[in-house]
Amino acid sequence: MEPGAVSFLIVCPLVFLASFVDAIAGGGGLISLPAYLLAGVPIHNAIATNKLSSASGTVISTARYCKNGYADIPLAVPSVLAALLGSFTGANLALTASDRVLKLMLIVVLPVVAFYVLKNKSMEPKQKRQLAKGQKYAIVITASLVIGTYDGFYGPGTGTFLLLVYTGLAGMDIRTASGNTKLVNLASNLAALAAFFSSGKIVISLGLAAAVFSIAGHYIGSGMVIKNGTKIVRPIVVTVLILLLIKIISGFFV
Repeated sequence: MEPGAVSFLIVCPLVFLASFVDAIAGGGGLISLPAYLLAGVPIHNAIATNKLSSASGTVISTARYCKNGYADIPLAVPSVLAALLGSFTGANLALTASDRVLKLMLIVVLPVVAFYVLKNKSMEPKQKRQLAKGQKYAIVITASLVIGTYDGFYGPGTGTFLLLVYTGLAGMDIRTASGNTKLVNLASNLAALAAFFSSGKIVISLGLAAAVFSIAGHYIGSGMVIKNGTKIVRPIVVTVLILLLIKIISGFFV
C-alpha cells in the first residue's frame, strides 16, 4: 500500500510519544500500533511496520543504557538469544493466527501486574532477593522467551512486562533492569522484523519516516531515566498498564 500525507501526520507524532514512553517504561506499542491503525494501515501491515519504527528507536535507548553501564551483559546474552527465538516464532504465528486468546490472558494478568506496581511504590523490591545464580538466570531467560514470543505476536506492553519480571522476580535494580529490558526488547524487535520483512507486510516509506521520530523519542526518554530513575518509571508504568488493559478490553466490543 502507498500511504497518503495524512498517514504520516497521524503516525509520526504518535510514534514519537510512544517511543518516549517506551524508553522509560516500555509499552510504547500500545500508542504506536493504534496510530498505524488510525492512519488506515491494515492490521498485519500495521504490526509489521510498527516493528520497523520501534526497532530503530530501541537501538538508541539501548545504546545509551549500555554506555552508562546500566546493563548486566552476561545475563543479557542468553536472554537475548531466548527473545530472538521467541519473537521470531511469535511473528510467524501473528501472520496467520488470531490474538483473541492472548488478549483474554492479558485481561487476567494486567490487573495483577498493576496491583504489584501500585503496592510497590519504589518499583524496586523491598528486599533484594537473594537468588542463586542459576535461579536468576532461569527466571530472566524464561521471561525473555515467553514475553519475546508475545512481542513477536502482538507487542504492546512487552518492555513493561520484562521490567516488572526483572525487578520483581529476579531482584534486579531499576536501571540495570531497564538496560537489560532494552537489550532483550531490541532483539525481539529485530527477530520479528526479519519475519515480517520476508512476508512483504512492511510499509517501507511510512516505517522509515516514523523511525526518525522513534529515534528522537527514545533518545529523550532514555536520558530522563538515567537522570531520574524510579521517580519517572513508576507513574508511567502504571499509566501504561491501565491504558493497555482498556485497549484490550475495548477490542472485544468493536
